[in-house]
Parts: sequence; C-alpha cells; structure tokens
Amino acid sequence: MPRLALSEDFVADLISLQKPVQKEVNDAIQMFRSMTVPQLHASKGMHLEKLTGARDPRIRTIRVTKFYRGVLLAPDDGSELFTLLRVAPHDEAINWACKRVYSVNGATGGLEVRNVDALEQMETYFETKAVTTPARLFEEHSDTVLRDLGIDDQVLRLARVCVTADDLSVMAPPMMPADQYEVLEFLAAKYSAQEVWEQLIAPRGQTVRSAEDRPTVTLSEAILNTPNRIVEVTGPGELERILSEDLTRWRIFLHPAQRRYAYHPGFNGPAQVTGGPGTGKTVVALHRVRHLLRTGREGERILLTTFTNAMAAALRDNLALLLGDADAHLLDQVEVTTVDSLAARVVREARGSSLKPLSSPAEKSAWTRAIAREDLPWTERFLSQEFRNVVLAQGLRTPEEYLRCVRRGRGTQVGRVQRARLWRVMERFTTDLASRDSATYTQLCDQAAGILAESGPRYRHVVVDEAQDLHPAQWRVLRACVAPQSDDIFIVGDPHQRIYDSRVSLRSLGINVRGRTSRLRINYRSTEEILRWSASLLDGQPVGRLGEDDDDDGGRDSLRGYRSQLHGRVPVARGYASQDEELRALVEQIRTWIEQDGVKPSEVAVCARFNTLVDAVITRLRRERIPAVAVKDDPGPDVSGVRVATMHAMKGLEFRCVAVVGVTSSVLPFAPQVTPAEVDSVQHQADLLAEHCLLFVACTRARDALAISWSGERSRMLDPVAG
Repeated sequence: MPRLALSEDFVADLISLQKPVQKEVNDAIQMFRSMTVPQLHASKGMHLEKLTGARDPRIRTIRVTKFYRGVLLAPDDGSELFTLLRVAPHDEAINWACKRVYSVNGATGGLEVRNVDALEQMETYFETKAVTTPARLFEEHSDTVLRDLGIDDQVLRLARVCVTADDLSVMAPPMMPADQYEVLEFLAAKYSAQEVWEQLIAPRGQTVRSAEDRPTVTLSEAILNTPNRIVEVTGPGELERILSEDLTRWRIFLHPAQRRYAYHPGFNGPAQVTGGPGTGKTVVALHRVRHLLRTGREGERILLTTFTNAMAAALRDNLALLLGDADAHLLDQVEVTTVDSLAARVVREARGSSLKPLSSPAEKSAWTRAIAREDLPWTERFLSQEFRNVVLAQGLRTPEEYLRCVRRGRGTQVGRVQRARLWRVMERFTTDLASRDSATYTQLCDQAAGILAESGPRYRHVVVDEAQDLHPAQWRVLRACVAPQSDDIFIVGDPHQRIYDSRVSLRSLGINVRGRTSRLRINYRSTEEILRWSASLLDGQPVGRLGEDDDDDGGRDSLRGYRSQLHGRVPVARGYASQDEELRALVEQIRTWIEQDGVKPSEVAVCARFNTLVDAVITRLRRERIPAVAVKDDPGPDVSGVRVATMHAMKGLEFRCVAVVGVTSSVLPFAPQVTPAEVDSVQHQADLLAEHCLLFVACTRARDALAISWSGERSRMLDPVAG
C-alpha cells in the first residue's frame, strides 16, 4: 500500500478551498491510500500521470475533481512514500508543477523545493549586473564553507553573483530553497559560518560538518527529515485530524528550531526559550506540554501558566485543539491558569477565606493612610515600588533583613535610619490591608509562595508562557510548585515585550537555566516591513536578558538576526490637527482594509493607551456603521466587529491589521508612570523602557498592515520612524 505525506503548501491550499471541494480532496486521498501502487498507475479514476516538460521527472498529478488537480512527488527509492505538494485548479497546478524541482539539502538532510526556471533567469540577470562590481556579498566564504552549510551548485552560482543583501532578497522562497536561503541570509547579516552551523544546521540533528563525509540521504528519508514542512499520514484518524475544519498549521508544522525545544527528550533541569514577537514561543510551549503528557507517567500533573486570564483561556482552547480527540483524555492532567489566580487559590485554601485583591487607586489610598503620621520625603509611588521591587521581590520578612538587603534596581540611596522609618510605614500598610481582608496581587503571591514551600510541590512539570513580566514573588510560587528535577520548569518569553517593571534573577530563585537557554529568530506573524519598523522603536534602549537582573553578567538581549520571510506594506504614521480628524481618518483606513483588502472586521484591531480613547473609538466606529467590540468584553471568535483595546490588553493577541491611535507626547511616555530621574535614575530608565516596550508590543500585534496616528504633538518615542 502506498504511504502518503502532506506538504505545508498542500495544507495551505486545502484551507483556502470551499468545504465541498475539501470533501472531494478528502475522498480522493482516501481512494489513493486504499490502492496498491500498481493499481494507482492503472486507475482511470485517479489518473496518476507524469507531466510532459516537467523539470523534475518524479512529479505527478492526480485528478481530484473535474476542475482541480493534486500535484505529487513520487518516490524513486522503492519506499512507496508519495508526497502531496499542491492542490489547485488544473492549469495552475500544471504550470506550478512543471517549474519546480525537489532535492535533498546536503547539510540538513531535509527535502527542499525551488522554482528552477525563475532561478535560472535570476542567474543570467545577476551575472550581467555583477560584472561591473568587484566586491561580492559572500566573497569572504569559500565554496567549501558554503557547501558544508548545505549550499548546492545552483544556489552557489547565485550566491557568487550577489552584490548586496537586496540582491539576495529578490530570490527569497518560494523561489530559492528555504533552508539554503536562511543560511545565506544569516551570512549576509555577518553571522560567522560557525554561528550559522550552530543555529541552523546542528538543530536539525546534523553532526558531520564536512559535506564530503556525509552519508547519502534517500528521498523518503529527506521527507521524514522535514517535519517543519511535511507530515506523513499514518492512519485514517490522523488524516481526519489534519483535514478537519479547525485546522491550523501550527498544530502540524514546526520549524526545526521550534521542534528541537518542544520535543527535546529531556532537559536536565529548567530550560528557557526566548524570541521576539511572532516567533512561535507560545506554540513551542503548547507542543512541549503535549510532549510531556505523551512521555510522562499516567496521572502526572502539569501546570501551564501565563500572564492574563484572556491568554490562559486561549492557551486552554489551543491545547485542546493540539491534543485532538486521540489525546483529549490527557487534558485533565493539565491546569491552565495565571500565577495570580493560582496564588489566590492557594491562600484561600490555607486560610479558609479569600483576600480581596487591591486595585491601583485603593493601593494609593492605603499608602496615603500609612504615611499620614510620617514626615517622609517620598511619594506613595516610591513607597509602592520599594515595597514591591525590594521587600516582596526578595521575600523580606523582618526589619533586620530589610536593613541588610541589597536594593537591586533602585537608584536612590536609603540609609539605615531611613530604612527603619520606611519599614514602619510598610508594616503599617500591610497591617491596614490585613484588617480589611485585602492584599495586592504581589502580596498574594508572596504569601502563596510561603505556603507552597511548606506544603510541598503540586505538579511534576511547570510550563510558563509570557514569562518576561512575572515578578520574583510569582517566580517563587512557580518554583515551590514543582520539585527541582529534570524537566521541572520550561519557560518561554521575550524581554523586548516586558511592559511591567519585573526584573528578576532566576538563578537566585533556584531556577538556573544556564546552558539550557535558546532563542527563536524567525517571525511567523508579521511582515518584514512591520518587524523592522517596530524594532526601530526600541533603538538605543538597553534590554536585559530574560531572567537576568542588573547584577547578573548575562549582558543585554538583542534583536540581531530576528527576521521575517513575509513581505508587505510599510507601516504608515500620520499626525492630525485634532482628535476628530484622527478618528475620521481611522474610519477611512478601516473601511479600506475591510472593503478593498477583504479583511474581516474581527481581523482588525484598534488600540490606544487608555480606555477613554478606546471608548471614543468604539462610539465613532459604531456611529459610522462599522461593527466594533471591546476586547475587555471577551468577544468570541464568532462575534463580528473590529476589536478595540488598550495597549496593555493587546498583549498576546494578533490581527491582520492594527491601528495604534493617540500616540501623543502626553500619553507615551505617560508622566505619572515614569519616575523622575532626579528621584531615582535607575527606576527612571526602567520606567522609560517599559513605555517603549508597550508601544513595541502594540505595533507587533499586526500581521499584514500597521497604521500609527496621533493628534497634536507626536510622541517622541516615534522619532526613530517618524522623524
């Protein structure tokens, strides 16, 4: 019986088809799998045939419907493993198939495809262009080095006539094989050959460095070596899962770097994966949970946690999708919640009643009451930060511990006498809250960590999403939830998306990820234009690495090498004389996206710094007969309407088109959120960075189109892109 694999391109085609055609494709696949190979060749119903003029003699086509044909790659190694490459209208399928050639990458051993006709034309063009230019893009790398990295003869000739990185970008996939293009892209960005090997080749399981010493890889082996773009159908149940109506490609296809971390056989302790927006960190976390469920012992509990309730709900739904019907019973072993919700439950169970979480205004009032009898030179904001970022961050319990502690991240010097006075005020603050059965969220975590440390671990594994904004007290909760052992904690996050001041040294909390930290660099969500534009908003801002505070020696995190293989329109930034004019332009922009670009209203988002403008946007859109809903109301996927939210609420979300409005000098940076430099220079820089990261997060929610606007004076945070 023939074996069948599906390529990512085929799956993308299938998603775009109407339901009746999808059913016919499914029926054709079922018929294909029910026949022997001789029957396939003899069947008039399947009409499996070679193509006249095809550049790859192994390419075949089959009849799917009267109008659609499937394109397959036939085996040439006796394996009987066929790969469905495309499904398209007859003429389009034939034209596509005749120009493609499939080959095995010499370094990764994976299957790759190229538009050989287009590359031959490019070779002729660039050879002529490069004649007058002595300097070439890859001249510092020898042929041997390039071949060792998987560059084959045709791509090598093209590399030798590239003068600039723009020349290379013209040949981007699907024209050039994706793995080879990625290698050349890294080299063009001035990565060394050793760095390219370590980041792109070694994760694919390759251990032999020299191309001459590598064993030959068969076609069927290459197909199985390419799980990021090809999946084998091993049974009827899996086929139905792959072809189901709720299909999402991330459930099936993972980049080798993602798969390496998600399905690692076992980390000898905590492990961490970082990466910029859109690099699939959450996808890695979900697949890691599936791997742990499938390989662990029956009944072992897993905690999957993230930062907000909305993101926890999304994780829960996506995990159910990923597990499917076959593994649905494993979902009972996973608790999906936020750290704050977990902490609140732990405290409630221990004391027999709940503590009321304190709102920001209520907390400020409590600090005002606490300092009423003290003549202190500090504001309520300073006291709140001192309590949160020093006392609760370090889990200090006595005035003696506070007197001895190193106040990490605080630029204002406080002497022993002043610390004693500060401690009295903080004690008064906590006593006041206790009398009201209230606590801040960070206090709840601090208390829960202590309770868990005494009662013992509750889970076998902890998987953490959106880790960059977790406070040290929240990390202590997670550390106490699981015993130190192999695969105890798996962390994903991005320090460039840190929108709260939560610097932390994981090592000091017993979560040592050194030697088990990796970074994802390919953006799967946004176009390169949106990515580069948004990244420039952080220009010059020093971003510390995830899990390392200012006392660690890990240095700074960088977006170097972070890129997208998608391309589109450059973001638009415009200013207006009044808010009314800005909202009028917003309405026209959204109408263009919906009416001209064919974007669904639910695939469009508008965000502003504060709810006042959010409400104004919703009112204006509805008045103009454009459906609009607030993200805070948790509209389901079936609810039509433009999503409108604050910038903070956009965290973890994504949309095809995003408009960021009201980016004025009065709200970004927002003065009340930024400690004056003369009060605390260190805190001032941390607060400013959080403001930059907030705008960066808002802009990187966009997949295809991004529009920024303001009325009056533009925020200076836009200077790198709108100056």
